[in-house]
Amino acid sequence: QVQLVQSGGGLVQPGGSLRLSCAASGFTLDRYAIEWFRQAPGKEREAVSCISSSGGFTYYGDSVKGRFTISRDNAKNTVYLQMNNLKSEDTAVYYCATDPGSDCTFEYDSWGRGTQVTVST
Repeated sequence: QVQLVQSGGGLVQPGGSLRLSCAASGFTLDRYAIEWFRQAPGKEREAVSCISSSGGFTYYGDSVKGRFTISRDNAKNTVYLQMNNLKSEDTAVYYCATDPGSDCTFEYDSWGRGTQVTVST
């Protein structure tokens, strides 16, 4: 009943862009800060971005700062991650997740199924 539905992943060339979406089903997203994290083979889980429930606070990991933008449209019950100037090292499975707090605690509560982002020629 309660789930996060992700879309927007795929294959893109280096320097390209993708927009990931995370839509809530069965609950209202506006109560939660939302995190994006990623995991690639051989790497530890990495926090990518977070946005507070109100949208007033955002966080970006150093590796994506200046290239990725997180946003939310609470009226649409959806959070987005715009990824520009993608690099091969961005290749990973990307997950959106609810944060336990209304502000970003950098912990995970519920999470989506993940979507593969592959950056390659």
